Amino acid sequence: MARILITSAIPYINGIKHLGNLVGSQLPADLYARYARARGHEVMFICATDEHGTPAELAAAKAGKPVAEYCAEMYEVQKALSDGFRLSFDHFGRSSSARNRALTQHFAARLAEAGLIEEVTESQVYSVADGRFLPDRYIEGTCPNCGYDKARGDQCENCTKQLDPTDLIEPRSAVSGSTDLEVRETRHLYLRQSAMRGKLAEWIDSKTDWPVLTTSIAKKWLNDGDGLQDRGITRDLDWGVPVQFDGAPWSGMEGKVFYVWFDAPIEYIAATAEWADANGLDEAAWRRWWRLDEGAEDVRYVQFMGKDNVPFHTLSFPATIMGSGEPWKLVDYIKSFNYLNYDGGQFSTSQGRGVFMDQALEILPADYWRWWLLSHAPENSDAEFTWENFQASVNKDLADVLGNFVSRVTKFCRSKFGEAVPEGGPDMPFDAATRDAFQGYMNNYQRHMAEMDIRKAARELRAMWALGNEWLQAAEPWALYKQDEDEAAARIRWSLNLIRFYAIVSAPFIPDTSDRVLEAMNCEDRTWPSGVETALTALPPGHAFTVPDNLFRKIADAEREDWQARFAGQRA
Repeated sequence: MARILITSAIPYINGIKHLGNLVGSQLPADLYARYARARGHEVMFICATDEHGTPAELAAAKAGKPVAEYCAEMYEVQKALSDGFRLSFDHFGRSSSARNRALTQHFAARLAEAGLIEEVTESQVYSVADGRFLPDRYIEGTCPNCGYDKARGDQCENCTKQLDPTDLIEPRSAVSGSTDLEVRETRHLYLRQSAMRGKLAEWIDSKTDWPVLTTSIAKKWLNDGDGLQDRGITRDLDWGVPVQFDGAPWSGMEGKVFYVWFDAPIEYIAATAEWADANGLDEAAWRRWWRLDEGAEDVRYVQFMGKDNVPFHTLSFPATIMGSGEPWKLVDYIKSFNYLNYDGGQFSTSQGRGVFMDQALEILPADYWRWWLLSHAPENSDAEFTWENFQASVNKDLADVLGNFVSRVTKFCRSKFGEAVPEGGPDMPFDAATRDAFQGYMNNYQRHMAEMDIRKAARELRAMWALGNEWLQAAEPWALYKQDEDEAAARIRWSLNLIRFYAIVSAPFIPDTSDRVLEAMNCEDRTWPSGVETALTALPPGHAFTVPDNLFRKIADAEREDWQARFAGQRA
């Protein structure tokens, strides 16, 4: 049994996330967490809401609420949606927690003691109309790198280039839209990332098993231009972690807060401490996951994120951890994702274009979405959601293949043998080639899941579903029943066991359906199968079951057309 720490990139608090956000971090992280637990590993799966910085302030102002009140309300909304999609976090925390405040200030103090923080006087945009400095996301304009006209002052979401607000062309205030901007001087703390370049490069080079996407982005930011740049870690904002030195005022930094991208990754650690607090556990319970000197040396730490988050998780956060001089756990593997586009364009939160998490659950249950998103995960390149593809995948994979197999077998058994596993015939009525094919798909499935090759794993799982249908069609127990009832019973007994097998191995992808099937099969044993042949004798003759309701319904053309029109960009 291994110990696996899993973190998903924490979502901003500023509104409900769309399906592209979901498949870029949280959903694949949940898939891996569920699989690891099913294989008997000890798992700590952590996520949280990212509540500080400009996005929170702007969203709260737009909603007409105090920022703390807005964040508290949106936390409950995001928590409910994560539950709705069956994201199995061990703890879903908040970056505004007291734990994160204390840890962020602690790391800043250790970095300062190590000589890795310096005060810098910088020129920053000041909005005369708003009466305030406008750091990072408070400024919008045209990206000097790619020409995108809605780039933010910290990063262009189109080309992922990290920016400073003064880099933007034709900048404007994101608060008021005013272009009455001027440059003034202000003092901030900078993390001397450049001093960590050698250590970071050596560490990144040692990660030979990382995905190409992760490594290429990390090395790009490490080496492009003048190389790794020092990064400001404070901002002139009201909402955030106050700039203090182990809880005491930091001279000259009064009224400032830490930059959201400094404190947000630290919340991974803080949320684990929040988990211990919520469960009445002591400090050792969470520190064994994070401190190498307290038990974390045998932990495998895996992060999941979209490609736009990679620079911060391969450079800035590791620089914070390494630079502290303390024995904190560094990430072992970063699974990064490209973008999921929407129906010929892009998902857009601001324009309401695409399907958002709450809307998706109003239309169809979570498993429909989980299956499509994971089986089309944007791993090696950007992927695209289209309603035609979604309809085809649901109707063919879920309804025609898996759902049809469960329905045909259970209903036929009920009509001919009753609602119990029938006796008769051999334990293994299919040929060696079919048995070996099943085992081959199973072996591939397990390998791809362990390696986090999500689309490949989905392909092997579907192949197992399809092979069962093909065998059943060729076995024809409904025709054989008239000539050899015992042999027909044996084939149905095998098929009922295959339903149980499907439910267990499919659970990481479609957990609700798995629960429904196992309940119908009257099966509490969810032990991961050691082999296909053994698994297909788990339900003995006489074992009672019930016929489940239809597992998946098909999507009609009229529904698809309606949804395509509804989510083309009208949402406020």
